[in-house]
Amino acid sequence: MPIQMRIYTINRGALDDFAAAWKKTIKPLREKLGFTIPAAWTLPSTNQFVWLMQYDGPESWEDLDRAYFSHPDRLAMSPDPARHIARMEEYFMDPVT
Repeated sequence: MPIQMRIYTINRGALDDFAAAWKKTIKPLREKLGFTIPAAWTLPSTNQFVWLMQYDGPESWEDLDRAYFSHPDRLAMSPDPARHIARMEEYFMDPVT
């Protein structure tokens, strides 16, 4: 099952606002569309928000990600939580067994 780690560096002073908006809007929509979010953390010392997302279904990750960004609920997010993100990193991870 593909799993992705996302590391967002958040604009100074907006970490709590972003985390609250993510929990209220982004997480539920991602889960509604079929993604699983096993964990998320804030790192106040670096002003970062880190979360894991996985998907195991018939659609490709890319197709489901596009469906998320074009979904009416995502387009209606106002103000857009992404306004708080200064830098975004996304990494697919492989398990070590």
